[in-house]
Amino acid sequence: MNLNQPTDYLPYRNTGYFSEFICDYLDEKPRLKSLYNRFPLLENFKAQIDEKSKAFNHGGREVLVEVLKEQYLDLPASDVTLDHIDSLKSRNTYTITTGHQLNLFTGPLYFLYKIISVLNLTRQLKATYLDYNFVPIYWMASEDHDFDEINYFNFRGKKIQWNSEQTGPVGHFNTEGLDSVFEILSAEFGVGKNAEQLKDWFKQAYLNHSNLADATRYLANELFGEYGLVVLDSDHKKLKRLFVPQIKKELLEETAFKNVSSTNETLEDLGLKVQVNPREINFFYINEGLRERIILEDKVYKVNNTSMSWNGDELIEHLIEMPERFSPNVIMRPLYQEVILPNLCYIGGGGEMIYWLQLKSSFEAQNVTFPMLLLRNSAVVKTQKQARKLDKLDIRNEDLFLKRNTFINKKVRQISNIDIDFSPQIKHLEEQFKALYKLAEQTDKSFLGAIKAQEVKQIKGLKHLEKRLLKAQKRKLADEISRCTDLQEELFPNGSLQERTTNFSELYLEYGPDLIPQLLNVLQPLKSEFSIIVL
Repeated sequence: MNLNQPTDYLPYRNTGYFSEFICDYLDEKPRLKSLYNRFPLLENFKAQIDEKSKAFNHGGREVLVEVLKEQYLDLPASDVTLDHIDSLKSRNTYTITTGHQLNLFTGPLYFLYKIISVLNLTRQLKATYLDYNFVPIYWMASEDHDFDEINYFNFRGKKIQWNSEQTGPVGHFNTEGLDSVFEILSAEFGVGKNAEQLKDWFKQAYLNHSNLADATRYLANELFGEYGLVVLDSDHKKLKRLFVPQIKKELLEETAFKNVSSTNETLEDLGLKVQVNPREINFFYINEGLRERIILEDKVYKVNNTSMSWNGDELIEHLIEMPERFSPNVIMRPLYQEVILPNLCYIGGGGEMIYWLQLKSSFEAQNVTFPMLLLRNSAVVKTQKQARKLDKLDIRNEDLFLKRNTFINKKVRQISNIDIDFSPQIKHLEEQFKALYKLAEQTDKSFLGAIKAQEVKQIKGLKHLEKRLLKAQKRKLADEISRCTDLQEELFPNGSLQERTTNFSELYLEYGPDLIPQLLNVLQPLKSEFSIIVL
């Protein structure tokens, strides 16, 4: 390990934390080619711009800017962000987008990596395609309803949680009750300049805003506003009105169900795991605490678990009058995004990439350009102190990704003063038995079974001795092994990637306002490898 080279990279396939599906996509395997439009290479963006320009409803740009200005009315937006919003009126402006749930205090660390990926790709595109402008977008998943997924964050192994009985789209949730959460985290964060900044962000976001969408927008703007990030809440009547033609087609023709179901069959034939399954109708009905599926039964459209119902003509009339009550599910939300945004590329995690790759045919059925798909940056961040300890213990970056038992066994063999690998002895034994097999062939073949049984017995005995010796060495080297496993646990909490469990506040306490600039400096969105960073 070289501490003078603070950022190292590892192929995603070598980490053991990413699916075969995603690794094959990153390797541009031919079997997945039909599932996407263009692979996210810098040189491919011009063709994507040309295609999007021809298909996009540029008339919706004015509406998009109007809604964004309304949503930013009470925010201390940076000049860069305001310029980005204004630039969206121009036909030469395009967006790069990521989406995320409204997790309490940003949730897991990869929230930062998603947005940093968007900011850095936007920067690269601006430097490459000088005739165009590019705007980084964070799409808030404000219409989601799974509160249990977002109502907490982890801090140093503790779960800090917000309990609420509210129902419906989480963006509408009132922030009452978060004052008690603030008291808990204040004690956990402790004292100091960085701790006070974290407390202030939480207080301003959640105690001074009345709903979760506004709170999340404020926090994202505080963290990334100076870099020009534009935060969009698509849960807005004027934006939904732009989507009415696609909603109508989906309600009456079940386009997503037919096309995505067909794609899913293709995926299953390829031996790939399907991430999401479409419904006949892929919209929810939302209104004041209500978020229920729209279903069709005997030619009558109903809102599940309610008494509301319409015939086809009545439903379309209601859609035109109140489009804000029609909320896209996971299948239709990507289409909604690409209809209202002049978007070129969506950046998401592995699970998101898989379900996006199921959707291309439904985009084609709706005559909407399918965006390029880029896996967000993934990283593990080590402190200088942790890096020095790992170096002293001779733990390589690749070793950290091993499962705990494999990691321990490797370290025991590595630091033991005796050889605990019986592979040479087993190989030697197998060679001896080959001679016995030849002898039996020449004399009495009935002995072949007895020789095989003896070979299996002796090899099994050697392996058993190897395990016992390894176990004995583990006890002898327990202190050193404990130091190794403690470090691995710090960087891979509960055997999971740091980014999937740790909240940014842990790193902010360590690095303060330098955290995001340093991450922006080292994370490279188009480098399809896992980053190991020393800060």
